[in-house]
Amino acid sequence: MTEQKTNREEQKKQTERLVHKLITAIDEHPEKANNYYDLGSLLTRLQDYAQAEELFMKALGIFEAKNDQEAQNLLNYGLGNLYYEVGKVDQAIKLYNKIDDKKLKADSYLMLAQSYSKKKQYKQAVAYGLTAHELRPEDPEINQALGDALLALGEFKQAASYYDAILKRHPGRADTQFNRGLVAMVLGEPYKDYLNQAQQLDLDYYAKSEKRIAEIAKTLQATQKPQNDK
Repeated sequence: MTEQKTNREEQKKQTERLVHKLITAIDEHPEKANNYYDLGSLLTRLQDYAQAEELFMKALGIFEAKNDQEAQNLLNYGLGNLYYEVGKVDQAIKLYNKIDDKKLKADSYLMLAQSYSKKKQYKQAVAYGLTAHELRPEDPEINQALGDALLALGEFKQAASYYDAILKRHPGRADTQFNRGLVAMVLGEPYKDYLNQAQQLDLDYYAKSEKRIAEIAKTLQATQKPQNDK
């Protein structure tokens, strides 16, 4: 326990030093938008949402006055991520849709896909996911978002193709292994290895998601589809 406490205290100190460093960077270079973005994103990760929102809004005011579109794109993306994190998904969507920076396009389309999935509007999620996929076809986050939305729509074979693309390069993702296992169950494919991998990789995630296995098994029994593991 003492070692855990020491580690927590050290992490807290490191975080405080990083916050201080970013505040100093803003003071020394107030013309650089990425300093505001980095601090706002860090505050979001620290769940200091009110301060993060205040910082992003202040920075947007500064760069709107300068008519600096590139800076506004970056800050809108950061503020959108904050709103997504706190569940203000419609506000996040509005901000992601404002972004026209080529460097941020794939990221903003990915976040739009995830936002529509959060709203359970999976067809829109797939549409934005496919657009992001055209820009970055090997990105595991984009493939995961597409796979998850297709799984929710019952497009199991398509979902499997995106999960398989991830697992070729990133087999250590518990969420991908788990959802690929669910898809395999539905398609009557061998599935236990996927679920075992997910359990070994992240026991907490597996425990939280385990009821989905029972739900799918129940559905398969009701429709009299084979679900034996081969």
